[in-house]
Amino acid sequence: MSAGHASTAQQETTPTQDLVGIGFGPANLALAIAIAEHNGQCAPGQTVSSAFVERQGDFGWHQGMLLEGATMQVSFLKDLATMRDPGSRFTFLRYLHDRGRLADFINQKSFFPTRVEFHDYLRWCAASFADRVSYGREAVAVRPVERGGLVESFDVLSRPADGAGGTGGAGGTGVEGGAGRVVRARNVVLGTGLRPRLPQGITAGEHVWHNRDLLFRAPGLKKRPHRRFTVVGAGQSAAETADYLHRTFPDAEICAVFTRYGYSPADDSPFANRIFDPSAVDDFYDAPEDAKQALLGYHGNTNYSVVDGDLIEQLYRTVYQEKVAGAQRLRILNTRELTGVEELPDGARAVVRSLTTKELITLDSDAVVLATGYRPCDPRELLGPLADECLTDGQGRLRIDRDHRVRMSDRVRGGVYLQGAGTEHTHGITSSLLSTLAVRSGEIRDSLLLRRAGSEELDRLDRLGADLGEAAGSVAAHSG
Repeated sequence: MSAGHASTAQQETTPTQDLVGIGFGPANLALAIAIAEHNGQCAPGQTVSSAFVERQGDFGWHQGMLLEGATMQVSFLKDLATMRDPGSRFTFLRYLHDRGRLADFINQKSFFPTRVEFHDYLRWCAASFADRVSYGREAVAVRPVERGGLVESFDVLSRPADGAGGTGGAGGTGVEGGAGRVVRARNVVLGTGLRPRLPQGITAGEHVWHNRDLLFRAPGLKKRPHRRFTVVGAGQSAAETADYLHRTFPDAEICAVFTRYGYSPADDSPFANRIFDPSAVDDFYDAPEDAKQALLGYHGNTNYSVVDGDLIEQLYRTVYQEKVAGAQRLRILNTRELTGVEELPDGARAVVRSLTTKELITLDSDAVVLATGYRPCDPRELLGPLADECLTDGQGRLRIDRDHRVRMSDRVRGGVYLQGAGTEHTHGITSSLLSTLAVRSGEIRDSLLLRRAGSEELDRLDRLGADLGEAAGSVAAHSG
């Protein structure tokens, strides 16, 4: 470890972990499950040791959008385990049985639980790994640990996250020291998720926020009269946000602003949904670049900037009925774009331009909610000097092996794996979605096991070579 590294954190005194997961959302939670299932069945001495670092103070998944009544867009069978092992103790059905609601859920005759219930399922799973997770800590760097010119392991540096109180967990995996903590691992799995995407030139503020903060920010506005809320975006989250604000603030006007003519329905037809099958990842990975781009174009309407058909019809009925009543509160400002937002002492002023007439209108609002999607994090931001060891394609994108491992120079023996974000160009549209988490976590686990077996075999051959060299030297000495 470099002197600069040692000045901010002490090196661990416990054994090197097989892996450290950065982030503990659904993706790395699924990996923790896959590892736990292996450890429960493997021979003594073949277990996989792990630890995870999570910046939130506790497990949480899109908590700002856990709207009452909102349902999942994927089947409950695409949980964290079923597609890999239907007999797992971490399936959604086992959760329902544990909660005493299995028969009640069956009687609903639905494949789609509410988002609130699925979040409770995720928390139920995460509770089994509390001792493996350091909550309230943010990973700030991954540093190479070299031996003989080879990078065989990594030091993961974490510090207390802003506004998150750290809880126990992973107590035996690192040592507190100064401003940071270091955990050493043979492999690092990055599951840091996505970052909110804001329109160019727009910054968040007291009255301008991304929809991910909806349930954290909107309730604070209830104690005063309301004028208007402006919602920017045309996807599922935008439509849900407009609907929520319309129901929650009956004295306010809701302006839905988007560049399309109308909300576009999501294609969830059976044949199109095959793009989310685990086998589709193999098809995509092996396809030439032009075929990959074509597939992403063909099936973007299964996931991007689309809305559930029932919600579209509900919003349209609301607009029509309010026109009939002569008191329109839900206004659809289509074919318009947001050109600027100004924070005001008691709200925000949005400036919107028509794409067809170029007319500008000003919307003074209690809040402007930006339901403008997410962007992947660049894992190289955490890798420091290791970023120079990453191999890229002709477009500067990371080269990712089929087992989700970042392809690096030959001198890097340890593994850096990506969970979802940043792998769409190699693994397809499911990369940042729930659909293949169960299978993908098994693939990463199996890759770790395979590479460990290969490393152990190389070590054995090295020792054998050294022993043979010593024996040959001894024979030569005696012969002399």
